[in-house]
Amino acid sequence: MQVTEVRIRRTKKGSVKAHAIICFDDCFLVRELKVIQGPADSFPAKELSDGTHWDIAFPLDAETRRMIEQAVLAEYEKVVVEESSMATQKSRYQGS
Repeated sequence: MQVTEVRIRRTKKGSVKAHAIICFDDCFLVRELKVIQGPADSFPAKELSDGTHWDIAFPLDAETRRMIEQAVLAEYEKVVVEESSMATQKSRYQGS
């Protein structure tokens, strides 16, 4: 199983820095992964009426978790760099 696509949507909601969608083997999509600053879990969960969370999807072993985290974080860093570069270019254009 391979991560074949990662899409990042940045957000500014507390410790959540972005939401991710990942695709495995070009045939299975998982939405609502979170890029979180801190030790919180980042895999999809549903909040129950009593305030607890029920995990919807999660890796069963450390190797798979590491593979997913590396793919998502690499794409997140790429998006951050691209947005920073675009902001710098915009600032230069407006300053001229």
